[in-house]
Amino acid sequence: MVFSLISVTYGATLCNMLAIQIKYDDYKIRLGPLEVLCITIWRTLEITSRLVILVLFSATLKLKAVPFLVLNFLIILFEPWVKFWRSGAQMPNNIEKNFSRVGTLVVLISVTILYAGINFSCWSAMQLKLADRDLVDKGQNWGHMGLHYSVRLVENVIMVLVFKFFGVKVLLNYCHSLIAVQLIIAYLISIGFMLLFFQYLHPLRSLFTHNVVDYLHCICCRHHRERVENSESPCEAETRQSIV
Repeated sequence: MVFSLISVTYGATLCNMLAIQIKYDDYKIRLGPLEVLCITIWRTLEITSRLVILVLFSATLKLKAVPFLVLNFLIILFEPWVKFWRSGAQMPNNIEKNFSRVGTLVVLISVTILYAGINFSCWSAMQLKLADRDLVDKGQNWGHMGLHYSVRLVENVIMVLVFKFFGVKVLLNYCHSLIAVQLIIAYLISIGFMLLFFQYLHPLRSLFTHNVVDYLHCICCRHHRERVENSESPCEAETRQSIV
């Protein structure tokens, strides 16, 4: 199990570096020891906590956990196809010169399954774009990344709570509350290292139109503006409109 975790973490770290190379292939990119260390810690905590939570959740509910896990996987699997169908784009040609239309479809299905498998345990670092010949979205999509980690955090909290309240008491012969807290904290720390990397250690962060702080500031400003508008009385709103 330890070797499997090391292998998966190493693969995820390489995926991060490969994603940066693909998105910015016109630039010479060099990752220093500090950047690699940050990515490694981020990926290690993210994957380890996620997989342990999945194992404990499955051990708690046994067969009852299968529908939840299958539905989770299918949502990730069909997400790129739903976006492809909604865009109205055509299937990309010349992925390989020797591939027919059926062969291209098989390749796209295989890539989608691999993409879903990666995203099931961690963020893939690349967003699949089936309408593109390169099959990847080269833009820095903060919204997609934020949505992924938000949904995964909620899922992890739900699975940890299921383990805490319904788990077998002799499991690991350890305090369930302490395990639950440690797993959630580990996942939150991994998100912290992810934000640290994109805000300060990304090799081409100067090319970002918006960074992490800008994105969070935009969300906070929007919520603050909505709260101020909602707190205004109807009389104040009418007075302001009449002045304008």
